[in-house]
Amino acid sequence: MDEQTKDFLKLGKDAYRKKEYSRAEDYLTRVVEQHDDFADVFNMLGVICHDRGLFTKAQQNFERALAINPRYTEAALNLAVTYNDLGQYDQAKGVFTKALSASKTEPGELDPFVRGKIANMYAGIGDVYQAAGLYERAADEYKKALSLGPGFVDIRLKLAQSLRDDGKQTEALTEFRKIIEDQPSFVSARVHLGVTLYSMGKTQEAVLEWTEVLRLDPGNKSCQMYINLVKEEAGRKV
Repeated sequence: MDEQTKDFLKLGKDAYRKKEYSRAEDYLTRVVEQHDDFADVFNMLGVICHDRGLFTKAQQNFERALAINPRYTEAALNLAVTYNDLGQYDQAKGVFTKALSASKTEPGELDPFVRGKIANMYAGIGDVYQAAGLYERAADEYKKALSLGPGFVDIRLKLAQSLRDDGKQTEALTEFRKIIEDQPSFVSARVHLGVTLYSMGKTQEAVLEWTEVLRLDPGNKSCQMYINLVKEEAGRKV
């Protein structure tokens, strides 16, 4: 990757994290023009399109992300939500079920700012491994980051997701619950905790988590869809 494309990728990710989607789309589109093999870039573009109500375009981006990395759980769940928005309920259920079935150093005396900066560098390496589907390596980097910044719940969330995608659901549960214990209203952690519980066959516990998400965030379409899918599945078994 040339230096200009690296700059576009960094600027695009920074804008995406800040939810500055117009700027993010501009940079990420330039990345895709040079390299069309970054699953996380297509996932971000899909989220941007979905946010604008461009569901068909979002679907195409999520499908491309999964073509590059079939074990990309986040993209699969995003695609399931998008299928649901398009009224493609069978496809939504299929992708949702497949996504779940596939889931299977002591810090020195550093200045807090420096420690945080190094932690974020480790997390950045973890993001690269995660996007490549190398979940064990990603988890190792996130653990290094957390050894320096144990209170960084966003990094702990990434660690939990990597563990889950590597099939280590029990370890993932521990990390999700640490986040919720620290920040009970952290919606993303509760959503993914529910997904992990469901993948382990703990359907009632999963629904309880998603129900709590809807109490905290009544407009959360993802959780409402997950609950509806579980109810439909239960109805078919009766």
